[in-house]
Amino acid sequence: MLPDLLVPLAGEYQFFNLFRYITFRTGGATVTALFLSLLFGPVFIRWLKANQKEGQPIRDDGPQSHLITKIGTPTMGGLLILAAFAISALLWTPLSNPYMWPVLSVALVFGAIGSVDDWLKLRRRSHQGMSGRMKMGLQLIVAFFATLVFVQLSPSEVRYGISVPFMKDTIIALGLFYVPFAMLVIVGASNAVNLTDGLDGLAIVPVMIVAGCFTLIAYLAGNVNFANYLQINYVPGTGELAVMCGALIGAGLGFLWFNAPPARVFMGDTGSLALGGALGAISVATRHELVLAIAGGLFVLETASVILQVASFKLTGKRIFLMAPLHHHFEKKGWAESTIVIRFWIIAFMLGIVALSSLKLR
Repeated sequence: MLPDLLVPLAGEYQFFNLFRYITFRTGGATVTALFLSLLFGPVFIRWLKANQKEGQPIRDDGPQSHLITKIGTPTMGGLLILAAFAISALLWTPLSNPYMWPVLSVALVFGAIGSVDDWLKLRRRSHQGMSGRMKMGLQLIVAFFATLVFVQLSPSEVRYGISVPFMKDTIIALGLFYVPFAMLVIVGASNAVNLTDGLDGLAIVPVMIVAGCFTLIAYLAGNVNFANYLQINYVPGTGELAVMCGALIGAGLGFLWFNAPPARVFMGDTGSLALGGALGAISVATRHELVLAIAGGLFVLETASVILQVASFKLTGKRIFLMAPLHHHFEKKGWAESTIVIRFWIIAFMLGIVALSSLKLR
């Protein structure tokens, strides 16, 4: 919005020329989202506490320490993240950019699905909210329409293909099978972040690390000179997604201020489904879907632990882990929550570096 309003005035007021630059607006979006989160966070948390007397329901079959340390903590803090993210993105991104709307739509609708799920859990005083089939079905519908938009916007040479990290000029042509693949990326990323969100600060920092990686990827993929130099797919218009990634980082930093141990608020499915969906959508838009699997490797690891646990129990009657997802396994082994969280952050940071190295090592 601000570029639409202020860039035309650059001829008269030179300062407004800054709003032409994605780098400047990315910084502005980050600071704006952070400021909004910090400003309205305390009031919002008080409102949540007033309307959630007993806070988020705690699972009886989970780590016993949670029944003491986390009881009474309100959930649905993802609404704060979403509001700061959406407002900042709308302010600092040109409204004419076609990639902004499907990414924002995925984040908001996935957040709405998560909100209903969280509300049902609070109402029933149970960790069982919306049925898994209903939740997955709604996500797939949204991902389907978003994917169609991304396919239509993409250059013809990469429209139905995926690029392979660390290999130049290598595109795997999937044809129409690309549509279900992209849907899987968006929905899979959403639910992977959701599974990771189980300890104070555990999910939000890796989300910001991945968003930081895609800030650079979106900027480079949307710039024809950098894309040609690095031999990555040039996707016109995706540079503006760097601004949205900046807004996501700022909103995440603001939320972390209140989610740091001991957490004053949980993001709930409202936040985790929305954040994961947004990252998945950005990876599809920039045509770096496989890089998302590297940068978000921690989310993949957490999801894989759940899949392996369920498969092992159904096939053999035995469990591989003491509890899944993986972070609960280490809790059961006696690791302190802060130790698990910080070590997982380190893993996420290292994976982010590997993901970014794929831009140059080809």
